[in-house]
Amino acid sequence: MAKPRKPANRLRETPAANQSLPRERRPLRSRWNAWTRQHQQSFRASLGRLLARPWSTALTVLVMGIALALPLLLFVVLDNARGLAGGLREAREFTIFLDSAQDAQSARQFAEQLGKRADVLAVTLRTPEQGLAEFRQLSGFSEALDVLEGNPLPSVLVVTPRLQAGNGEPALLAELQADARVDMVQYDAEWRKRLSAILGFGERAMLALMVLLGLATLLVVGNTVRMDIQSRAEEIAVTQLMGASDGFVRRPFLYAGFWYGVLGGVLAVLAVGIVELVVHAPLLELLASYQNRFSLHGFGWRDAMMVVAASALLGWLGAWIVSTRHLFAGRPRH
Repeated sequence: MAKPRKPANRLRETPAANQSLPRERRPLRSRWNAWTRQHQQSFRASLGRLLARPWSTALTVLVMGIALALPLLLFVVLDNARGLAGGLREAREFTIFLDSAQDAQSARQFAEQLGKRADVLAVTLRTPEQGLAEFRQLSGFSEALDVLEGNPLPSVLVVTPRLQAGNGEPALLAELQADARVDMVQYDAEWRKRLSAILGFGERAMLALMVLLGLATLLVVGNTVRMDIQSRAEEIAVTQLMGASDGFVRRPFLYAGFWYGVLGGVLAVLAVGIVELVVHAPLLELLASYQNRFSLHGFGWRDAMMVVAASALLGWLGAWIVSTRHLFAGRPRH
């Protein structure tokens, strides 16, 4: 007489039966858990493979960090230059150097005369004594200036026009230049135009450099991932023969590109921060010598996070392009 089967066997077969169900018939929670578990495994395994070969990983990250740091440094320089030049763009003063024959009384009378004009907002008189004292303080040539018998500097008037920039200044400039009491008029309109052109060129150059070095980053990550794919060609072929999807095979390489991008972005941000620390104090001294209170600013936390995120995206994209191409070319044909 045959013995009845134990119910426990049926229970042990149930999980295997559930696992053999097609993917679309599995419970949504089970599919989600499997998907997240696979990504966690690939996430950790890809980082482990990078740490297992520190020299090649460090070289790739170093190249990416330098490539990303160059446009970031140019961006910081241009950003500070725009802030520093903001006051120069707004300034519309005329600097009038009076003839050396004009004494202090004549200079004051001329300043009062200009101040009463409707098209002049303000006039500031700088006497030769004030100019010499300022030059002595800024130049550091005190001993050489003491040798001079007299003061060679003329009286200077700083005139601020009331009219808007570009509307009436040329007429006022021509009138001041024609005055017999005036030796020279310095007007920085041309310099402001040159400065705007220089900043515009710098912005275009920065964009072009960002595009070129972004492509270089893609190539660096792509070449590294390509060599990784070639070293694991047999493993990939076996996995594909067992029915693994392209997404499953590609996933570790995408996470590798992601890690390369994150590490390269962090290195680029650190490099920019170090450069800022090195040049900050000397640059502030230089600006202070010109009586400029401009405050330098660099990368904040939000900017740093955006750089790291963009770098991670570049690494992921480079890995996706190369892995997709090589996996498609290496898929077994039946």
